[in-house]
This record gives sequence, structure tokens and C-alpha cells, in this order.
Amino acid sequence: MIIIGELLNSTRKQIRQAIEKRDADTIRGIALAQAVAGADYLDVNAGALADQELEALEWMIGIVRESTDKPLCIDSPRPEALALGCRLAGDGPILINSISAEKARYEEVLPLIVKHRAGVVALAMDDEGLLEDDERMFSVASHLVEDLAAAGVEHDRIFLDPLVRPVATGSHYGNLALDLIGRIRGTFPGIHLSCGLSNVSFGLPERRLVNRAFLMLCMARGLNAAIMDPTDQMLMGEMRAAEALLGRDEYCMNYIAASRSGNLGL
Repeated sequence: MIIIGELLNSTRKQIRQAIEKRDADTIRGIALAQAVAGADYLDVNAGALADQELEALEWMIGIVRESTDKPLCIDSPRPEALALGCRLAGDGPILINSISAEKARYEEVLPLIVKHRAGVVALAMDDEGLLEDDERMFSVASHLVEDLAAAGVEHDRIFLDPLVRPVATGSHYGNLALDLIGRIRGTFPGIHLSCGLSNVSFGLPERRLVNRAFLMLCMARGLNAAIMDPTDQMLMGEMRAAEALLGRDEYCMNYIAASRSGNLGL
């Protein structure tokens, strides 16, 4: 599994306050905690600050870069913020969050992906917005992957996101995402399949329990990346167990190593 740490997001009250107060210690501590917990990328988002986003993003990336050399996932609805983040991210892999099949978004973000040879979170939506029909979702997702590949984006740089929605707002949303993950994995075995894991539990009590269960179901369908909280030790432990059970952990060596180091959340 490729773990994209979700905690440096300005939609979270703690992070927004830290940005507004220029509280470097909080940002530094959360970045380091995610890196130590096993994140492969750190998602960095300052979008909730609207007109101050560019300045805030530059400040955040500077602090994160002082704390860890983990690759960054630059997360913003604004192409100019994505461009800034890519310039500041440093050497090594970059992940852009996100592109979609929306015409304007696709045309604005694709040049950044090509220029920086970045990986990209590709959202299964087009100008119609969030889709409810499973066939339509599969069609949009498939064409998006094909268009990115035709533009020179290798399959292993594409992180297709089925756009998980809260099951509290629609009981079918879990199955809708799971079915799309399975179909896309069968059609495009070389791409990554990712999701914003905690979206599924929004509005529910004991959200971590729902997130953990959903991750196991998604992995069984072919998910191999997630934007999630790596500091949830139980979640990480269950993920390692699932990798062993699904044959993704040769001779269960990673699971055994995590057990010996006390990192299974037990």
C-alpha cells in the first residue's frame, strides 16, 4: 500500500489555526509523526485559507521540508497553488491532487503533470459533477486513464480515485466505490487505485472503525493506495495484515517485522 498522510490539511481546525498563527511546531510535529508512522507521501493543503492560500502553502511546505524528506502530495483546487507546490516540493517524486475529466480542470493541470513528471490523483468525475450511475462512473474513469496515458503519463503515475462518498448520506455509496475499484483494477492493472478513506465515515460515530473496515474491503477489490491517517496504529496494523492475506507481502515479512517492532496497533 502507498500511504498518503492526510493530516496536514487546512480543512482540519488544528491545521488551519496553526497556519493562521504560523505555529511551525505543530506543522512540524504532525509532518514528522506521519513520516515516522509509515506515510509514503505527505498531503499538504492550504486551500481553506482562500486568498492567503499561496503564501500559506509556501510557508507550510518550508516547514515540512525542514522536518522530513518524505515526498509531497500537493493538494489544491487552484492550478496556481499546484504549480507553486510542485516548484517548492524539492527533489524526488511529487504527487498532484488532483485532476479530473472536467474540461477546464484537465487542461489546466495536465501541463503541470507533464512538466514535473508528477504522479496524479485522478478523480472519476467530469463536467456533470459527482456521478451516481456505475456505468457512467466506469466510462468516465476509463476515459480519464486513457487520456492521461495518451498524454504520456505512465500508468504507474496514475492514482485513480473513485470518489468515495459518506455512507451516512447514501447507503449505496460504499458498494458504488467498491464496484468501481474492482472494475478499474481488472481493466487497468498497471495503475494505482486510491481513495480519500475517511470520506466514507463522515457524519458517523466512531469513524475510525468504519474507516478500518472500509479499507479492508477496498484492498480486497484492488486498492493499493489511500489518503489516510497513518498515525492510526490499528488502521496501519490491519492494513499490514490485509497485505499478508492478499499475497502482497512475501512470506508475511513486513507483517512479522511490524509485529516485532510493536507496530500492529495491539
